[in-house]
Amino acid sequence: MTTKLDALINSLEGIEIITDSTQVAKLSQDYHTFSPVLVSKLEGKVGDIVVRPANEAEVLKVAAACAKHRIPVTVRGAGTGNYGQCVPLHGGVILDMTRLQEILWVKPGVARVEAGVKLAALDKRTREIGWEIRMAPSTYRTATIGGFIAGGSGGIGSIQYGLLADRGNILALRVVTVEDEPRAIALRGDDVLKVNHAWGINGIITEVEIPLGPAYPWAEVIVTFDDFMTAAKFGQTIGNADGMIKKLISVFASPISQYFHAVQEYIPEGTHLVFLIISEPSLEFLPALVQQYGGQITYKKSAEEAAKGTHLAEFSWNHTTLLARSVDTDITYLQSLFPSDRSLQVVEQMYNYFGDEVMMHLEFFRVNGVVVPGALQLVRYTTEERLNEIIRYHEEQGVSIANPHTYIIEDGGRKVIDPEQLKFKEIVDPYGLMNPGKSKVLQFQIQN
Repeated sequence: MTTKLDALINSLEGIEIITDSTQVAKLSQDYHTFSPVLVSKLEGKVGDIVVRPANEAEVLKVAAACAKHRIPVTVRGAGTGNYGQCVPLHGGVILDMTRLQEILWVKPGVARVEAGVKLAALDKRTREIGWEIRMAPSTYRTATIGGFIAGGSGGIGSIQYGLLADRGNILALRVVTVEDEPRAIALRGDDVLKVNHAWGINGIITEVEIPLGPAYPWAEVIVTFDDFMTAAKFGQTIGNADGMIKKLISVFASPISQYFHAVQEYIPEGTHLVFLIISEPSLEFLPALVQQYGGQITYKKSAEEAAKGTHLAEFSWNHTTLLARSVDTDITYLQSLFPSDRSLQVVEQMYNYFGDEVMMHLEFFRVNGVVVPGALQLVRYTTEERLNEIIRYHEEQGVSIANPHTYIIEDGGRKVIDPEQLKFKEIVDPYGLMNPGKSKVLQFQIQN
């Protein structure tokens, strides 16, 4: 590999290359450390060098060099993923896309940007003309748009717009192939699904075109309840109120509040929480609904006030896990989707069955036009065997687990890899160099 790497480095004159072992090791990691299972499986997995292209022309040059010398290439954005998506299993080049930061254009309802643009920077620009990005992970301050599309699935805003893979939430992508003569391929419409949530195994995303939503003035509210299931039912009712414009509905069982230090003064001891980000015009309908469910509003900020200081979004989705682990590193998590015809009944069953071993954290979002609760439960980890027992019990009750304790695509949320993605992979990565080892099917194909 050393001879090949030397030849590759020599062919990339003028492109930023990092060879310092400490820096390379740092840029070979993501937040897979949320999972004690992945920590052991991915220990010691690092790239050989990091390459930081500044534009698509440089990306094409890197792709050509990797193809010529048969060197694996693993693409990364800000490294905020949780499943080891950007951890290289076979060394090679870490392709850091964070220098591709140009916002190419913004128009009413749509924007086109380079893959390394941070979501927060894009949102700031689009709001200048009255629009905003539709959804973002809780890591939106640091996450890049390319990384979000390659590794993410939804997040803040999904209560209004659904998931990234839903038709219309990604308009177009531009991806570079890893062939002897790499190409930049334009994908539009449903063709973007060939690359969405594929963990960088079948194309290097260089440009993204996404739809925007109207930029509402967003208020932030904390509502507390004495009973968890009442809090969950309140969240469902808010979610079902289509006339009320929402960005976030997060529900937390009482033990989780111990990890929310920045807003602790607004949380009466032993209460269960609902965090809301809701448009200011919709606030008028909130007090009566809170009263109907016996809740109490303990915290409310107008859009102007919410623009400063603590943001409730940064307690939600996987930031909840991050905050809990900053206090107790024995905490890990699950990702669950409950059967839509009896979702709250199954939530209640799991809540009562596991107690504080599996602390319930719900996020409401749209699936096929229906508002449903998903869960990112906090799990008090003891052993891998016990974790698998917890997962099995959920699945036996009809709960779909997007397993965050595996780096294999099919073993996570997908269960199977999209056949269209496989066909596209054969075209754009004929030597199997892109993030190898992250798919069972592709491992078999490479070995055979």
